[in-house]
Amino acid sequence: MRVAVAGGGWYGCHIASSLKAHGVSVDLFEKNDCLFSEASGNNQFRLHQGLHYARSAQTRYQSRDGYHRFAERYPKLSTPVENNIYLVPKEASLIDFDTYFSIMLSSGISIEKIPLKSIDHIDADRFEGAVRCQERVVLTSAARGYFTKRLNGTVNLNHAVTEVQQRDGHVWVDGVAYDHFIDATWGALPSASGESGSVYFEPTLLLYYRLREDLSAPFPAITLVDGDLWSIYPTEDPGVFTLSSVTHTPLGRYENKSRAYERLAAVDANLIDEKRRSMEAEVHPYMPGFKETFTFVGPQFAIKTKPKGLSENRACGVAANGRCFNVQSGKIDNIFYATDRILGALL
Repeated sequence: MRVAVAGGGWYGCHIASSLKAHGVSVDLFEKNDCLFSEASGNNQFRLHQGLHYARSAQTRYQSRDGYHRFAERYPKLSTPVENNIYLVPKEASLIDFDTYFSIMLSSGISIEKIPLKSIDHIDADRFEGAVRCQERVVLTSAARGYFTKRLNGTVNLNHAVTEVQQRDGHVWVDGVAYDHFIDATWGALPSASGESGSVYFEPTLLLYYRLREDLSAPFPAITLVDGDLWSIYPTEDPGVFTLSSVTHTPLGRYENKSRAYERLAAVDANLIDEKRRSMEAEVHPYMPGFKETFTFVGPQFAIKTKPKGLSENRACGVAANGRCFNVQSGKIDNIFYATDRILGALL
């Protein structure tokens, strides 16, 4: 069996690696000059158990299960977050703290309540409650090196797939015949995947900050839930964090991915400065000392593929279209769900 996979991110690399381990001949196509160049390598680097998604049970369950499988399968490609805290603000959350806590407990996620007064750096009076939960930081540089070595001889860099046709019992990918084709580009090839228009493309701008060197204790990961809120999360670089805002990180919603790229290309220094001021102002009421604690480093750009709807569903799905498979948007830890479905269909 010969299979072509498009997309050199977490989904494409893990699927290609799993197929190769089962003796399948695989060609992986990545349009950039290295793996993890798109959203898989430009995000908040968070491996979580579903605490973001109080409004989507399917996403919680996939993230919870995928978190443990990821840590077991790739133990050297992530590292634990020392102190990971989720907070429910009094006025801005869509649900109250007790409801949030009950949802997470009923989902089988291991969490613990912690006293608000025990959390440094925040204005405790602005919150209803807080929980601590295990999470991990994804080590993108290590992952890029691991899969580059693991998929040696399989990866075709600087090759953007431009034509996919199903005929004569095969899938012809840029003129070469394969038994099957897997689209892990998250919507870059709608004609190949049979995309139904149920997703949109969201160009994003996250901000990097460096923690002040004279702080005596490690700074925690802080996430506010549930709704249009913000989070501060560590990266693989010691002392460097990302600041993300549900309100200010997105730069629009686009039906076409090329339009989303055009939006990113139009970003200038004035917009970055405007976003920085807005995001810091959003954080300030809850963390008055933010600007004294962190130094701005620079922006991060990416394009997310998201399903339409109000439930915040970020679950993964796999859609079949003849001999083609489309891996639909999901979180990093959902790579196992997608791969299980594809291996079950092909082997």
